Amino acid sequence: MEYAIFYQLTLVLGLAAFIALVCRAFRQPPIIGYIATGFIVGPAFLNVITDHEAFASFSQIGIALLLFAIGLGLNAGAIRTTGKSVFAAFFAVILGVGAVSWITTSLLHLSAHESLVVALALLFSSTIVVIKALSDKKEQNRLYGQIAIGILLVEDIVATIALLFVSAQSGAGTTAEDFGLLFAKGGVTAAVLAFCGGFVLPRIVSKVAASQELLFICALAWAFGIAGTFHWLGFSIEVGALFAGVTLAHLPYAQEISTRLKPLRDFFLILFFVELGQNLNVDNLSGAIVPALLLSAIALIVKPLMIITSLGLLGYTKQTAFKTAVHLSQISEFSIILVVLAVNTSFVRPELASIITCTAIITIIVSSYLMKYDDVLYKKWQKQLSVFERGKTKQEIKALHGYPLVLLGYRNGGYEYVRTFREMKKKYVVIDYDPEVIEHLEHQHINRLYGDVTDLELLEEISLHKSEIVVSTITDITANLLLVKHLSNRNHKAIFICHARDYDDAVKLYEHGASFVIMPHIIGSEHANAFIRRNGNNPDAFEKYRAKHISALEAA
Repeated sequence: MEYAIFYQLTLVLGLAAFIALVCRAFRQPPIIGYIATGFIVGPAFLNVITDHEAFASFSQIGIALLLFAIGLGLNAGAIRTTGKSVFAAFFAVILGVGAVSWITTSLLHLSAHESLVVALALLFSSTIVVIKALSDKKEQNRLYGQIAIGILLVEDIVATIALLFVSAQSGAGTTAEDFGLLFAKGGVTAAVLAFCGGFVLPRIVSKVAASQELLFICALAWAFGIAGTFHWLGFSIEVGALFAGVTLAHLPYAQEISTRLKPLRDFFLILFFVELGQNLNVDNLSGAIVPALLLSAIALIVKPLMIITSLGLLGYTKQTAFKTAVHLSQISEFSIILVVLAVNTSFVRPELASIITCTAIITIIVSSYLMKYDDVLYKKWQKQLSVFERGKTKQEIKALHGYPLVLLGYRNGGYEYVRTFREMKKKYVVIDYDPEVIEHLEHQHINRLYGDVTDLELLEEISLHKSEIVVSTITDITANLLLVKHLSNRNHKAIFICHARDYDDAVKLYEHGASFVIMPHIIGSEHANAFIRRNGNNPDAFEKYRAKHISALEAA
């Protein structure tokens, strides 16, 4: 018995690895393989998982680690900037999904209580699925990614309130005072975290950072401690883990913590999707499949339409609106928890739990494909999506005659390129999708354009086919390949300079026509070696360069 959980993990992971390899061979999302693994090892077939509580705990750990990692890289300023868009999109979803789901559930002959619970369940998108997809594509800091994360955060808060509402139906006597107390506790906790993040944690972390192992352990302790505290206060573990990461995000060690966290996070996330798959009950599938398909259509069609419409009216490009909507086109694992709680309190019928579980799995599977092929789908539906885009979008500068010099992305060394462009005395523009960067460029009186460099319409808008030099500080290989192919087809005489993370990416970019590919670790090493050859061990030379470098960093 003491080795039972070990044998269960061995079987589950072995089968998951095999199915994941099959999915990879056929270019299918790995999430599909993990859910299929859970379905196979669950009660429907092999029924080998007996320690259900252990696997549920593993999945909960995976959620906490994922949200903590996202918090470490979260741009709080950008989230504040997109706050209006986040709330507008969420309220649009409430109106659209609420109305359609109410009509649908009436046709299914559900009671008013059951219709309300179903409508609530359909509102929430899966935080863990969406953020994992954004992390895998390294697009959590893209504009659409920031909006999606903001909406998910609002949904988590509303989900906590919904949980209290359903709990109140058990006769426990949840009152308006309980809701008020919850908000008060949340405000106090946020204030304490802000104080710790600004004054206490920097001093503690700087002392433990000398040891990477100690830094990692302390970061995990902080993540689980804050997540547990939030859960104890009545909030979700997801919200607690996210805020735990946000409080560390401004520290210089955040990237190191996130990098070391990734393998551990991925292990527990696999078990989360396995747990989700094994919860599908075949016995109730026949009666649940038709209602689940109807509800899935609401999540996959109505919810995205409301998000695209609201973001389009706010002035976002159709590409940003479409990709945000695609990533929120599923219902949440929390929706299952909500309905199960409602069943346990006799608020709704037991059959509803099977319907919502089936709906969650259908929408998660379908949305995994939508997220994987979002760029392909956007290109296919680009013309039809124009109906959702206003004539004037959030591209703050309209370029009529093009720019000889173009800088794509400002974060990674953009200041130096801008200085060089100024010395060349030619017209130039900086394009970035980070609101904070745009605001900084505005204060510096630098020509800037708010937009996504993978938007081909934007590239046509700035007449990139007339540019002489195009520099991309973006390290995403997909974006740079799109840019180099666009220039090869439309402006093969232009000099294209870009960044790459590794040798393989650099080779691909050169093969497609890049003029020069920068690999930061190689350039940095060459520069340092050249400096050593010139100055040897002269401390004065290093001190002068240090002061010069600090001044440049502060100016940027």
